[in-house]
Amino acid sequence: MYESLKELDNIRLNFNNGGLLVLNISLGVIMFGVALGIKFKNFKTLFMKPKPVIIGFLSQFLILPAATFLLVILLKNQITVGVALGMILISACPGGNISNFMSSLSKANVELSISLTAIATMSAVILTPFNFAFWGNLYISYFQHANANGLLQPLQIDSFEMFKTVFILLGIPVILGMLTAWKLPKITSKIIKPLQTFSIILFMIIVVLAFSKNYNYFILYIKYIMIIVLIHNGLAFFSGYLTSSIFKLQPDVRRTITIETGIQNSGLGLVLLFNDKIFPSDLPIGGMLFIAGWWGIWHIISGLSLATVWSRIPIKKSQTH
Repeated sequence: MYESLKELDNIRLNFNNGGLLVLNISLGVIMFGVALGIKFKNFKTLFMKPKPVIIGFLSQFLILPAATFLLVILLKNQITVGVALGMILISACPGGNISNFMSSLSKANVELSISLTAIATMSAVILTPFNFAFWGNLYISYFQHANANGLLQPLQIDSFEMFKTVFILLGIPVILGMLTAWKLPKITSKIIKPLQTFSIILFMIIVVLAFSKNYNYFILYIKYIMIIVLIHNGLAFFSGYLTSSIFKLQPDVRRTITIETGIQNSGLGLVLLFNDKIFPSDLPIGGMLFIAGWWGIWHIISGLSLATVWSRIPIKKSQTH
């Protein structure tokens, strides 16, 4: 598997500027749609019921990246540096666009889900660049020491450019969406569900088209990527559930934190990877792109599957109070 993934790292995928523009726009629309469901009162939850919010926040921004770091160290003989960095990048991009729907389907705490999405999305503007740079460089430092070959260089990523890109793609659409929901509530109530559904479908179509344009590579390497993403996504769900269980949170809250941790913003990861100012064209990022692209498809399948199972397991009223 390692040799095949090494070949994948050096592949430049066929994805032109027009496709990147559409991907950027679709991500902006997705985040605008997410923000339409966010109310300013959701931020009050942090002060009124801080424990679940803080634990959910830590699960996404600390526990998952740390668990991912340990996983890529464990798999160091099976995966390449590029694939490992792709996994670290995904773990640094919280706030998946369908987590609120999945929380509702799974009978979880939807209010907490929306609050976590709001807080995580705004925090990602700063913490996504920080987490990727921190854990990515930590991994490369470990890899250099373990192999002692001196071939790997410190991760040279323009953190300011990444911050600027994340702010444009997340911060601005979210602010506009929240202002729209506040100032135009009637219009918001009419467009929110159709817009959210459309944006999710649009994103999936773009990912599928990106893979279809690289069909030969997809057929060659997807079997390896599927296994890696399956393990990584499973770890994300498990770490969310374990973290919330350790702190003895209510069952509906555990479900919410599990889903919020397992559903990542893979679209953001893809947009960052396709930005030459952040990841120059001479960097071998083929493995990173495949990880981010397949995660965008797989976490919908796994998340909906988990939510469907939980939807059939009732939570006693006494358990949620």
